[in-house]
Amino acid sequence: MPRNAAIKARERSERPAGRRNLVDIVGQQLRQEILGGVLKPGEKLPSESGLTDRYKVSRTVIREAIASMRADGLVEARHGVGVFVSHARPFPVAGLLNSDSGRISSIIEMLELRAAVETEAAGLAAARRSPAQDEAIIERFEDIDRAMERGVATSEADFEFHLAIADATNNPRFREFLELTGKRAIPRSFLQDQADEIASADYLAGIQTEHRHIAEAISDRDEHGAREAMRLHLKGSQQRYRSLIRRNS
Repeated sequence: MPRNAAIKARERSERPAGRRNLVDIVGQQLRQEILGGVLKPGEKLPSESGLTDRYKVSRTVIREAIASMRADGLVEARHGVGVFVSHARPFPVAGLLNSDSGRISSIIEMLELRAAVETEAAGLAAARRSPAQDEAIIERFEDIDRAMERGVATSEADFEFHLAIADATNNPRFREFLELTGKRAIPRSFLQDQADEIASADYLAGIQTEHRHIAEAISDRDEHGAREAMRLHLKGSQQRYRSLIRRNS
């Protein structure tokens, strides 16, 4: 099959939900190479066409995956030159840089537990949510957007978003679990000693993109997509904190 025809065929096969999964898969693999030292700070990533050939996906998927990594501070684009692995710490929450590794290890343990519970919660929410519960999830998502626009802390709105998903399972034990975790459910607030969290706009935008994928899958009643979006969201958080431990050690 000619190259252009093959690319068009891939693009036709990438429906919105499927494309989101491909973006997450490509992004996670590139993240692992960066965080694992395969791609080193200052090193140029392969070209867009090179990544397209490597992962057998469309340019749109590659662009979205790169945009997600830029939001996390892992890469930086240089106009007319290409995309490079960032020299900066790939975790743009200022208050975390001096946190002790034991405390961060506790956060990772909590994130692993949350992943086990909330991944299933997202799938159940997609299957069971009522129209009102779907609307509540969207409203809590938009609350995070509004907090970001005002430049205020987003942790509380973030927590309410996850609680809305727990409610949509129609199993009260999921909400009880999250409420028991309290402030620890949103790690960036738990590790902050100051009253207000300090996080870059790009970092929060990346987190909000992950939230959107979760909310859209639940709204679409896509059980598999909702589980996968939640898993990738919490798995990504674990990877960011593990990277922080390695850099502080």
